[in-house]
Amino acid sequence: MNDKFISLAHGSGSAQTNQLINDIFKKHFDNPLLTADDAAVFNLSGGRHAFTTDGFIVSPYEFNGGNIGKLSVCGTVNDLACMGAKPLYMTCSFVIEEGFETSKLDEIAKAMGDTAKEVGVNIVAGDTKVAGKGQVDNVFITTSAIGEIKEGVNLSGAYAKAGDAVIVSGDIGRHGCCILLERNEFGMDAEVKSDCAPLWNAIDTLLTEEKDVHVIRDATRGGVGTVLYEIANQSNVGISVNRQAIPLQDPVKGVCGMLGLEPMYLACEGTVVIFAPKEKAENIVNILRKCKYCENTAIIGEVTKENPTMVITQTEIGTQTILPRPGGELLPRIC
Repeated sequence: MNDKFISLAHGSGSAQTNQLINDIFKKHFDNPLLTADDAAVFNLSGGRHAFTTDGFIVSPYEFNGGNIGKLSVCGTVNDLACMGAKPLYMTCSFVIEEGFETSKLDEIAKAMGDTAKEVGVNIVAGDTKVAGKGQVDNVFITTSAIGEIKEGVNLSGAYAKAGDAVIVSGDIGRHGCCILLERNEFGMDAEVKSDCAPLWNAIDTLLTEEKDVHVIRDATRGGVGTVLYEIANQSNVGISVNRQAIPLQDPVKGVCGMLGLEPMYLACEGTVVIFAPKEKAENIVNILRKCKYCENTAIIGEVTKENPTMVITQTEIGTQTILPRPGGELLPRIC
């Protein structure tokens, strides 16, 4: 690794994050179960299971549409769901800044409990640490969870195939845009609510009715654009995306236009990217549009043999261009 010091870019989900993982963590942690997917998959007595862990250091810890507690459960549950796993048990660890209001901590815990109940996952253990004033930003949460993979389901970022359709389960970029506006650094006034949502129930419905799905990946840190490049590299395929087909709320579009941001790289916390055979795509869209949180599901592109590891976008004026690879620190920084 050429970098001598860790920078914020190493935590952004971009190329520097992958470099950090490959050059340091993978080097020392490598084993047959270590994965580039959202969760590790292994066999336990009675079936296949998935296991995941995640850390949350969101600023601000409250935002339009949720708080760090809701986000921690959604992010963890969605990582399991992307492997086709029913969330079963979850643990959480809190690092709380001295002086943090107990009423706010109660609100965070309530949001976690309510979201966990929605998808049927049990929070069964945890840990609490209190750090000195200024040592953390209000509250940090780390979660881990295990789930049982549905029978007949086999998902991985390495399974995308030429001829697959690329589907998003909702409009993109809303969480990243919401966090940017909550920080009020640009003096902009727009009503954007985070898409933060637990997606297991929707994905369970999808995989019950249509098991011929190759990849599901949640578009959190780094957004849909980063997911597309991850899958293109894992599967060694090209991806072609139709810009006009991508669902994008008008306020998000407006903020991106004013600040010169690429909505493809804005974080989502309630949207997944799905790769499935083209002939199954319309059925998948119809199934998901009937599910809570997935009313804006849309087909946005396809997988190709051409341009392996590249993401090509069809622009509004009918031209083609390469989507720039994610690099450096992706803005706005969400964690």
